[in-house]
Amino acid sequence: MARLYFNTRDELNRIDTSKIVYFESDGNYTNIVMVNKLKATICLNLGEMERALAEQLGTDDKTFMRIGKRFIINMNYIYQINVLKQQLILSDYDHFAFQLCISKDALKKMKELMLVAKI
Repeated sequence: MARLYFNTRDELNRIDTSKIVYFESDGNYTNIVMVNKLKATICLNLGEMERALAEQLGTDDKTFMRIGKRFIINMNYIYQINVLKQQLILSDYDHFAFQLCISKDALKKMKELMLVAKI
């Protein structure tokens, strides 16, 4: 089980990567949304978060994917990609379903990548 550690002056967040559904940009901060619908806010922008993921998980880890300008998603929770509606649904098929609005171009690229790579 892989874990991410985010340490600041005042707190330490230790998060099981399998429980992360997605990361969402909020200016200079990143919100981490988890399967139990808890949300943690980390003082890193999304680009810095991408680098932190690569450093902590290794560049070969394909669990997380940047999509568009606002999101990094956990590929294991992809339920539906709807290009026309500009909608991505992330779900565990049981307890939660998150609907994200994402550009058509980003969704098309993601869909093609998933079909080619059989992710």
